[in-house]
Amino acid sequence: MELSTINSSKTDQDYHNKLISSDDPPPPTTLLLQRSKGGLVTMPFIIANEALERVATFGVLPNMTFYLMKEYNMGVTTAQNLLFYWSSATNFLPLIGAFIADSYLGRFLTIGFGSIFSFLGTIVLWLTAMNPKARPPPCDFLVSGQACKSATTAQYTILISSFMLMSIGAGGIRPCSLAFGANQFDKRDNNNNTGNNKRVLETYFNWYYAAVMISVLIAMTGIVYLQDHMGWKMGFGVPVIIMFFSAFLFFLATPLYIKENVINNLFGRFVQVIVVAYKNRKLAYPEQNSGYHYNKGSKFIVPTSKLRFLNKACIIKSPEDVKQDGVAVDSWSLCTVEQVEELKSLVRVMPLWSTGIMISINLSQSSFPLLQAKSMDRHITKRVEIPAASFGIFTVIALTVWLVVYDRVILPLGSRIRGEPFRIGTKERMGIGIFFSCMSMLLSGIIEHIRRRKSIDQGLLNNPEGAVAMSAMWLVPQHCLNGIAEAFNAIGQIEFYYSELPKSMSSIATAMFGLGTAVANLLASVILSNVDSITKREGKESWVSSNINRGHYENYYWLLAIMTCFNLVYFMVCSWAYGPCVESGSKKLVEEDGEMEIENVSRPGSTT
Repeated sequence: MELSTINSSKTDQDYHNKLISSDDPPPPTTLLLQRSKGGLVTMPFIIANEALERVATFGVLPNMTFYLMKEYNMGVTTAQNLLFYWSSATNFLPLIGAFIADSYLGRFLTIGFGSIFSFLGTIVLWLTAMNPKARPPPCDFLVSGQACKSATTAQYTILISSFMLMSIGAGGIRPCSLAFGANQFDKRDNNNNTGNNKRVLETYFNWYYAAVMISVLIAMTGIVYLQDHMGWKMGFGVPVIIMFFSAFLFFLATPLYIKENVINNLFGRFVQVIVVAYKNRKLAYPEQNSGYHYNKGSKFIVPTSKLRFLNKACIIKSPEDVKQDGVAVDSWSLCTVEQVEELKSLVRVMPLWSTGIMISINLSQSSFPLLQAKSMDRHITKRVEIPAASFGIFTVIALTVWLVVYDRVILPLGSRIRGEPFRIGTKERMGIGIFFSCMSMLLSGIIEHIRRRKSIDQGLLNNPEGAVAMSAMWLVPQHCLNGIAEAFNAIGQIEFYYSELPKSMSSIATAMFGLGTAVANLLASVILSNVDSITKREGKESWVSSNINRGHYENYYWLLAIMTCFNLVYFMVCSWAYGPCVESGSKKLVEEDGEMEIENVSRPGSTT
C-alpha cells in the first residue's frame, strides 16, 4: 500500500514553512472581524477532522482485497484492479478539490462537504457488510474450485458508490485541511506578533503531523484487528462512527473559524498563457527586450529563451493594451512575463515527474504482499499473531526511522566531516529511491520464489488457504526497502518541485505528486491486466492467479524490477537533460508588496 499520507504531510509542511516566512499583513478591513476568531482553540477540531478521516478510510483499505475476494467472489486481478482505480480516484480528486476550494467554495465549505461525503461513503460500505442482498451468494472458489456467481450490476453499483463517496470526501478534506488550519493563525492583531505566530504555527504543524502518523498506525493495526477478529460488520461499522465524529467535531467549531475568501486559481493563469500564445502565434518577436509586459517590481522582466513560442503571450502589441497602473486591459489578450515563466517551469519538470510514476506503481502493489502474508506463519509468539493486513506498517516504520536518521544523524555528521552544510541533492535522492524500489521488487520475487517452493513441498499447491511453515517476518525487509525508497524518492520529488517552481506555484507541488500517484495506479492496472491475460493463454495458470501457490507472483515482481531498472536509466537521462538544480539553502527572489525580498527556501530535509 502506498502511503501518500506521509508524502502529503511533508508536502504541506514545505508549503506552510513558506506561510510562516511570509510577513504580509491581512487587509485592514478584516482585522476587526477576525480578531475574535481563529487561534489555538480551533486546532483540535481541524486536526481531529483529518486524523479521524484518515483512520476511517485507511482502516478499510488494507483488508479490502480479502473482502472483495471472499464476499464478492472476485479474483485477485479483478480485486487489485478495482483497488487501483479507487486509489487513483483518491489521489486525483484532491487536485479537483483544491481547484474548487480556491476558485469557488473556499476551504471551509470544501472540507465540510468532503467530511459529509466521506461519512456517507463509510455508511454505504458498512451496509454492504450488513445486508447479505448487497453481495453475491457465499462461495469459496479458491477451495472448492467451483464457479461462483458474480455480483449483479446493482451490487457492484453500491460497492463502487461507497468507494467514490470516500474518494470525493478525501478530495475535499486532504488538500485543504492543513492550509485551513494555518489560516486560523494568521497575524490578526499587528506585526509585532510575528515571532509568536511562527511559534504557534510550528506547534500546530507538529501536532498535525503527529496526528496523521498516529492515525495511519491506528488504521493499520486497530481497525485491521477488528476486521480479522470481529468480522466485517464491526470492522466497517467502527469507521462509520469515527467518520461521524470527524464531521461532527469539524462543524462544531464553525463559529470559531476564520473563513477566507476564494482566490484566483493558478490553472486559469496557465490556460491564459496557452490561449494568448496561440492568438499571437503570427506575431513577430520584439527586436529589443522592452516589448514584454511584466508586473511592477517583478524579477521576471524579460522571458527566457527556452520554450520561446510561449513568449508571444506577453508581447505588448499596442500601448492601449496596458492600463496606466501597469495592468493588462484584457488578461486573455496579454499575459505577464511571470505567468509565462511559471508555465515554462512546470513544463520543464514534467520529464522528471514522469520518472516517479514507476516507483508509485511498485508501492501500490498491496494485494500480493497481503496474500503472501496470509499464507505464512505470522506468529511472533505462540499467542501473538500479526494480522496479514498490518505488515504495511513496517513500510511506515522504515520511512519514519530513515527520516529521523537522515535529519538528526546523517546531515549533522556530514556537515561536521565536511566543515560546511551537507545535504543530498533532490535529484540524487530521487534516483536513490528508484534504486531501492528496484531492490525491493527483486527481493520480493526472491522471497516469493522460496515461499512457493516450500508450499509445493508441503503439499499446499491446491490449498491457498493453508499456512506455509515459513515465517512471515521474511516479508519485513521488502516492506522496509519500500519505506526507504519512498523516503528518498517521494520526499525528494516534493522538495524538487518546491525548489524549482516559483513560490506562486507552491500548491502545484502537492497536485503534481498526487497526479503522479493517480497515473501510476491506472498504469499499474494496465500492467496487471496485461500480465494476467498474456500469461494464462493456452490454458496456462496466470502469473497472478488467485491461487497464490499455483501462480508465479515472483515473475510478476521481477518484471516490475526490470521495468524499474529501465526507469532508473530513463531518470538519469532526464536528470542530465534538466541540468543543475537550485541548491539547498539557496535564496529565491520573491515579490512582496511591490518590492524585491530574499526568501530562504525551506525544505523537508532541513532543520528549521
